[in-house]
Amino acid sequence: MKRGCIMILAEKIIKLRKEQGWSQEELAMRLDVTRQSVSKWESTASLPDLDKILRMSELFGVSTDYLLKDEAPPETGCINGESDVEGSVRTISLEEANRYLSTVQQTSGRIANGVSLCILSPAPLILLTAAAEQKALPLSGSLAASLGICALLILVAAAVALFVSNGLQLSRYEYLEKEPITTEYGVAGIVENRQREYEPVYKRMMVSGITLCIVSVLPLLAIATTGDGFLVCAATACIFPLVAVGVNLIVRTASVWGSYQKLLEEGDFTREKKAENKRNEPFVVFYWCLVLAVYLGLSFVTRRWDTTWIVWPVMAVLFGAALALKSMLQKKP
Repeated sequence: MKRGCIMILAEKIIKLRKEQGWSQEELAMRLDVTRQSVSKWESTASLPDLDKILRMSELFGVSTDYLLKDEAPPETGCINGESDVEGSVRTISLEEANRYLSTVQQTSGRIANGVSLCILSPAPLILLTAAAEQKALPLSGSLAASLGICALLILVAAAVALFVSNGLQLSRYEYLEKEPITTEYGVAGIVENRQREYEPVYKRMMVSGITLCIVSVLPLLAIATTGDGFLVCAATACIFPLVAVGVNLIVRTASVWGSYQKLLEEGDFTREKKAENKRNEPFVVFYWCLVLAVYLGLSFVTRRWDTTWIVWPVMAVLFGAALALKSMLQKKP
């Protein structure tokens, strides 16, 4: 089959799959193939067998001529005359896709830096308080705490500034997370190729970030046996820079990877996920505002910033459980 026909077939598969609101995994399951096979078809890396083309023709409710010929009359794919997704579909041009990917590349690092500043913010408070208690600095306990809190607030304020300024740049593309989209001819293939080229970088940065977060407690474990209070506090404070770097790598690369998924409507950005996220949006906002209030309340009342951070991973795990419970309750007759 000619290269042009392969590209036409790839674009038609992407278009029809998205019209039905299916992910690559869902289409693969219906065709009894692997997700990697569908990904290769859509990126023109390989060609489906004839029986799979015929199966897709039946599955999408279109002719094989429409799948293989660029000049074939337009046809609307259907499954039993119904569509899984309601509402209009927004079309993304190559220029718009490139502009969005470029914006994400520019802002992902700054947002990751903002997250790192938030993680680092308690470290000065812990160090100054410990230094005052151990007479390592000529500061009273109250003055050390005040200076530490000031440093914490400055770091958080800088982080918020980064979030707001870069969030405003990304706000114009919020529809990619909430609305069903389709891409102009050739755009999906280009995005797929860029995603495939970035995948090794994504995997490497994710592994590095997760590893740093895991090993961040090693200094504390090594020094905890010494019984020296100041050294233990210093080791505790060392956790924050290591976690900050690890999370920075994760946030930075996940933002870029997510931009490809949004344009391709994959992963957490399939049309079904978008509809589900839209329903869950009020609950998500309420939940994390409550978590922030609990964290700040506990931290300021107990002044144990070195331990209250545990609220975040615990509540993150509970968040998934809360969403699952909410979904179960909604499905109850």
